[in-house]
Amino acid sequence: MAAGSVKCTRVWLLLWLCVRLSDTKNTRVSMDDDLLLPYADGHGPTHSHRHVRSCQYITHGNTTHESWPSSNHSGQPVAESTLFVSDVPGSSRWVYGHMTVVHDPLRAVSVLEPGGTDGCKMNQRVSVEETAKAAGCLYAQNAGFFDTRSGACLGNVVSNSRMVQDSGGVQNAQFGIRRDGSLVFGYLSQEDVLDQSNPFVQLVSGVIWLLRDGEVYINQSMEAECDKTQETGLLRTFVDVVSARTAVGHDAEGKLILFHIDGQTGLRGMSLWEMAEFLKKYGVINAINLDGGGSSTFVVNGSLASYPSDHCKPDNRWRCGRNVSTILCIHQRRCQPGNCSGHGDCVDGQYGCVCDAGWRGKNCSQECLPGFYGDGCNQTCSCNNGGSCDPIYGRCTCPPGFQGDSCEQLCPLGFFGPSCAQECHCENLCPCDPQTGSCNATLREETNYTLHRAGHCLAKQMFTSWRQEKDANREQPYLTERTWLIITLVLAFLLSLSLLVHIVKACCSTVASHFPERQDYSYVPLTDINGAASRARDKAVVSGKGDFELDDSDSQDETWSPSCSGRL
Repeated sequence: MAAGSVKCTRVWLLLWLCVRLSDTKNTRVSMDDDLLLPYADGHGPTHSHRHVRSCQYITHGNTTHESWPSSNHSGQPVAESTLFVSDVPGSSRWVYGHMTVVHDPLRAVSVLEPGGTDGCKMNQRVSVEETAKAAGCLYAQNAGFFDTRSGACLGNVVSNSRMVQDSGGVQNAQFGIRRDGSLVFGYLSQEDVLDQSNPFVQLVSGVIWLLRDGEVYINQSMEAECDKTQETGLLRTFVDVVSARTAVGHDAEGKLILFHIDGQTGLRGMSLWEMAEFLKKYGVINAINLDGGGSSTFVVNGSLASYPSDHCKPDNRWRCGRNVSTILCIHQRRCQPGNCSGHGDCVDGQYGCVCDAGWRGKNCSQECLPGFYGDGCNQTCSCNNGGSCDPIYGRCTCPPGFQGDSCEQLCPLGFFGPSCAQECHCENLCPCDPQTGSCNATLREETNYTLHRAGHCLAKQMFTSWRQEKDANREQPYLTERTWLIITLVLAFLLSLSLLVHIVKACCSTVASHFPERQDYSYVPLTDINGAASRARDKAVVSGKGDFELDDSDSQDETWSPSCSGRL
């Protein structure tokens, strides 16, 4: 930027004078003489959103607007505003104005109705200073267009998540902030405006899309918003004329840029071409033009900081700020929405929403992603086999056929359904399908193996139980098996002994049959009976014979008995 010392002195003098005049209570009001209106009759083109979509370049496809994630630099100031004085390339003109950078658009920027809530409904026109001071705005500038005769707000207006009015699908350039913090610039269908899946929390209408994806988009925008004249001439005149201007855009980091320059229509200021190039030079990606001319106003802490172009009445030697419609207000960070979507608590605007268990996002509007739970969805859980995690407590809800803390177990036989909570009702207590509960089901291989083992085990247990029951009912014997064994052995021994005796007797009978003459008497030698043997032995002793021999008959003397007692 460049500045001449003389011109800078004049600028500061004018600004000081303007501020001083704005602080004094007087009866001067704007004459509304510096009008810069885009249309002579009504507001906006008559064609539909489909026409806009079909007329845009094929490179943009069917998308007629651009979305960009907003920044969230909580550690930085809410906004930084710079007063600049700059020459306009290709001309001898100098311009001065303000560029304000907002670091946290979702929580620090609001579209406000004139004078507060229901200002549009009552067709109020209120100065930017008054609306900004009542709302506690740090910085503020005028925003949407209005009917200069009735005071009615024009275009779409959404203020702090409250739908004030929709344009009915009129195709003018729009700026909005959605609930997820995304910044939206471009042309919207009525369905886009009313969409509740990610609704707008702030929305205002302008005229002419200045920059699209970092490139000047004015020619295409005029085709989309054309065919109407305005009080300063054709729409092209509205674009080409130099005047005081107001715009809003964003940079590559998602910071919101509020731009304002002082001027007077046809004498001072910038054309939309020049403003678009200026914004592009300073890194703005998307931007739309807002109400300008005598409406162009910038306020700091409730006090006028710009140089208005409207003359005052009854004394036209002075310049007065115009009563306008909606404004863009930069304030201290607030939770957006204030109730954190009903799923959290707002802990000072600096920190924003602290979400309840099961909810996440800057405004606590999004449920936990699968596998996450707890406050702000900052804890993880693991549920197997397709189980779902309870976003509040982290417990697994198992799909049909599974159970367990992490759904890792199959349903036990006889149960089915989610978390195996239902019992099968099949004939003969047969198992059912663990997922559907159908009794006519083919069980899994592992289940069949389990059934086989269970059946084998059950059969073995039943057989054992049957034997035990049978043994318990059987009459108990008087003697034990051991006793019977002993008795059997004794009897076998006696039988064997008896058999032996009979064999011996049989042998004796056989011997007796060979000596029949000895069967009925015993033969004893008479010498033994008469003592002859004794006397013979004595005689032998006397005669000196130590030994004697019996005759043959005596050597054969034996005694027999019928009992075969043997040789005597």
